[in-house]
Amino acid sequence: MLESKISLLSLALPWDPSMDVKKMKVVSEKGLLFDLPDLDEGKDLALQGDDGVFSGWIPFKKIVQVIFQQWKICRTYYETLICAVDHAITAVDREGNIVSWNHKSEEIFQCSHDEIMGKPITDFFEQDSLEVVSVLKNGKGVIRKYHQPYPGVSVLINALPVVLNKKVIGGISVEQDITDVVRLNDELSTTFAYIRDLEDRIDKKQSDDPFHKIKGRSKSIRKAVEMAQKVATTDASVLITGESGVGKELFANAIHKSSSRSNGPFVDINCGAIPAPLFESELFGYEKGAFTGANKEGKKGKFDMAKGGTLFLDEIGEMPLDLQVKLLRVLQEKQYYRIGGNEPIPLDVRIISATNRNLDEMIQEGLFRQDLYYRLNIVSIEVPPLRERKEDIPELVQLCLNEFAIKYSKPVPGIDSEVMYRFVHYHWHGNIRELRNIMEQIVILADEGVIQPRHLPASFVKNEGRNSSDDRLNHVPVVDSEESRIREALMTTYGNKSAAAKLLNISRSTLYNKIRKYNL
Repeated sequence: MLESKISLLSLALPWDPSMDVKKMKVVSEKGLLFDLPDLDEGKDLALQGDDGVFSGWIPFKKIVQVIFQQWKICRTYYETLICAVDHAITAVDREGNIVSWNHKSEEIFQCSHDEIMGKPITDFFEQDSLEVVSVLKNGKGVIRKYHQPYPGVSVLINALPVVLNKKVIGGISVEQDITDVVRLNDELSTTFAYIRDLEDRIDKKQSDDPFHKIKGRSKSIRKAVEMAQKVATTDASVLITGESGVGKELFANAIHKSSSRSNGPFVDINCGAIPAPLFESELFGYEKGAFTGANKEGKKGKFDMAKGGTLFLDEIGEMPLDLQVKLLRVLQEKQYYRIGGNEPIPLDVRIISATNRNLDEMIQEGLFRQDLYYRLNIVSIEVPPLRERKEDIPELVQLCLNEFAIKYSKPVPGIDSEVMYRFVHYHWHGNIRELRNIMEQIVILADEGVIQPRHLPASFVKNEGRNSSDDRLNHVPVVDSEESRIREALMTTYGNKSAAAKLLNISRSTLYNKIRKYNL
């Protein structure tokens, strides 16, 4: 076993007074093997206490044996470690010759261990693209730096110098392969742009009202829509808040299409989905040759792509603090620079941002800049959660049934009043996104003409029990009169009389009589 604190006294033999100290190297009896100074070849060690009395001695041969054994143990640990790590590990000596090359390095760079070991690393890679060579030259390390050692290979690299007695004797780099992440990000950007183009074409055919996709007649959702319609005619920055799944991007898109920039692009960027090292280049772009492995033609950032249109910063609360500073500077100065560029580019985009986090609390905790908050939050629009607009649920359910029935070439099913009743009183933690997910499952799996309670997914039933105390399943809200109770029940169930009767705990025939009585 590898021991980091082997005491010299534990290795010592009893002291023999007849021994000639002049022929030995005298060291403290309290010393450790690790702390030994350079050994004098062939000299045994004499251990001396603080009182000057010799307490033992160690033959030179024994020291060599122990050190050699510890070296073999250390080497075994080292070789096991580099095999266990799922990142590419490269080590070079002071001349740049490769002294370590693990299995992940073989996989990423397509060079076998036997082929590359002991040879100069510059025989296999361009010198300018090697962080580990830079570390040898300047003695300074880098941590989590975006790097492209080969065309088409992207990594995050940690590179540090190996220092012994204040001298650099080599370098080690650890590289995490993020090629798939970068490629997926590019593919997603292309795919999203294509999907948005298709949606734009469909929207133009369906309606001239950019807000037509936002469904519901509740006061809370109509208030949010009215505010969005008012701010859309201006160029003011908008902050859209609300829980996950409420449709914040839908609002952002509608504001853009209702604005004077509607003919320009709508570009979105999810601040929580892009690795921090890539964020700056994604936002601002870079000039050709800005960094090692950069695209020869440079790359446009989101600000470039959104020129003349709108940039939607989704999940703005996830933006790293250092990027918040740079975004704030851009908004203040109305210009920005590409990475590696010296020419300022005028800012010609409208900023809409969105978050499901409480930015006021984040500001108090030092996680979000207050000055940036004021720049982004000229107008704030809060999109209500689905549980606060329950009267909209029947309409949304029916729209989803129609959509997914067409998608899967099935007849549009009816819906049992008990199912609708349970939908109206469900908590909907995932909001409209959760509603759509459940309706899609039901349409796929239910083969009967009417959706019954038994068709409800297990996940819905499980979560339903957790929400029962909050959603008032067992009684109707207390109001002033019978007529008011009936009106509210009909509004809550979106005119579904069977569900309203169940909500009021009366028969359907009784409900019809009450409707006629009050001329509802």
